[in-house]
Amino acid sequence: MPSPAVDLARALIDEAIACGVGEVVLCPGSRSAPLAYAALAAAEARRVRVHVRIDERSAGFLALGLAKTTRRPALVVTTSGTAVANLHPAVLEAHHACVPLVVVSADRPRELRYSGANQTTVQPGIFGGAVRWEADIDAPTDTSDVVAIRGLVRRAYAAAAPPTDRPAGGEAGPVHLNLCLREPLVPDGWPLDLPEVPPSQGPGDRAEPVPPDTDVAPPVAPDADPATPSPGPAAGAGPSRTLVVLGDLVDPGTRPVVARFAREHGYPVIAEPFGRHTAQGTIPHGPLLLTVPGWLDDHPPERVLVVGRPTLSRAVTALLRRPGLVVEAVTDRVLVPDPAGVVSRAHPLAALADATSWPAADPAWSAAWASGGARLADLVAAEPPRPGSGLAVAHTVVAGLPEGATLFLGSSNVVRDVDLGVARIPDGRTVVASRGLAGIDGCVATAAGIALAEGSAYALMGDLTFLHDANALVIGPGEPRPDLTIVVVNDDGGGIFTLLEPGEPARAGAFERIFATPTATDLTALCRAHGVAHTRVATVGDLAAAVATPPDGLRVVEIATDRARHRADHAALRATAARLTW
Repeated sequence: MPSPAVDLARALIDEAIACGVGEVVLCPGSRSAPLAYAALAAAEARRVRVHVRIDERSAGFLALGLAKTTRRPALVVTTSGTAVANLHPAVLEAHHACVPLVVVSADRPRELRYSGANQTTVQPGIFGGAVRWEADIDAPTDTSDVVAIRGLVRRAYAAAAPPTDRPAGGEAGPVHLNLCLREPLVPDGWPLDLPEVPPSQGPGDRAEPVPPDTDVAPPVAPDADPATPSPGPAAGAGPSRTLVVLGDLVDPGTRPVVARFAREHGYPVIAEPFGRHTAQGTIPHGPLLLTVPGWLDDHPPERVLVVGRPTLSRAVTALLRRPGLVVEAVTDRVLVPDPAGVVSRAHPLAALADATSWPAADPAWSAAWASGGARLADLVAAEPPRPGSGLAVAHTVVAGLPEGATLFLGSSNVVRDVDLGVARIPDGRTVVASRGLAGIDGCVATAAGIALAEGSAYALMGDLTFLHDANALVIGPGEPRPDLTIVVVNDDGGGIFTLLEPGEPARAGAFERIFATPTATDLTALCRAHGVAHTRVATVGDLAAAVATPPDGLRVVEIATDRARHRADHAALRATAARLTW
């Protein structure tokens, strides 16, 4: 019996591949069966790679990881009901981090909404304002309905990954196609033939995807917002004591552009660790240098250019709030990040290419910043962090990364250990993290997606971050497996809170139960249950040896740290920095 639902799914998968989708993450379900058959047929024809996951939350983050560095949207397919809601954390991260993602949810026919039908809820709009574009597609009844899906797929792709050479096209992010499907939901037989794509319409040859309709295009910053990006670079001579603060960029590959710009103008750079590192010229231990008493008073910048989105350091936030400082933003987003409300002017990232419009820095002032960073690095090297500390672990992992490696950093403590304790990421390495909302959700799955997209990867995360996404370890025997080494810093709880106000000694009585949240989980047993290789190392020397082994399959390397000493370890690092003289 012919199935319009199966025909619709075949056309959707075919058109997505033609637009440029190369990865499909699929969760099992009955209502989504037509999409599953179509995706598998395309995979068996070697037109797309399919990843099957049983947990929709991990599936969403896997798709996000597949697109994080490649900037090519992956499809994530779910059945109806709570399955769709489980994608919400990944959709929110994709929204705030501007990662392209195409969500395809199967749904019951529209007339069943509000009827009490099993596994039926109102799926359109379920992600609120977090999607760039969405469409609620009625159950097809004939061929004309099936043909229409191709245009909707092209619109979805254009909204998820707008052309980078068209600034007005909006920013990358998640989109949602909700497909109402009626029985029959399975094909007459197997294998299933996909529609043939004419040679002129294959991937890379198809005409540019149709942009979304204007009434559903991504929102832009309001005209009244003083931080809306201006059309060009800074005008006039401007301040000559300009400091660059480099945060998280939408595309990790654009970091070298910023580094080259700063180097050509002599601007010192205080940088978070994210992005592709090459000939960077950043200040060693830059965020730590900002904490040195008297440093900013003796070497004050007149202007700070905030490039990207800083999310890690309170010292950076304090810098931006200094009285009399001119703060300008250089952004790769539609809306300008300005949580402190201090940005007086904003420029698009492309403005950095106009070298003649930016003044050269005061060479003596810039040299003082470079010298201060170098001497601080010498101080820290002479008085390194305690060998068993998280700071020492971060240094060991980063130092051991081979040329060309990609490192994913989990949220919470480890990313701050790298930011504060590592002098500089070696050139030829790429560091990424989920800084859109900086949650611990889905970090294992995101790292796995990055490894599958890049060929291999490393990850560094705490035990709670690891456990929060333990379902991402569930990978079926027939699925593509990532070459991923995950280093888990196990302090049996929420070590990040020891560095914040709840971790102050005066609040120790309430800390352990409601902030530390120890789990006493046996990670060896957990990994063994999922067939994942696990190694426990005792020293940073052993850790260095483990990192030196190239990733081969999914492997967890566990090292224990003492949570009770995190606060003292960071205080000791700042005390070392405070001894800097100039």
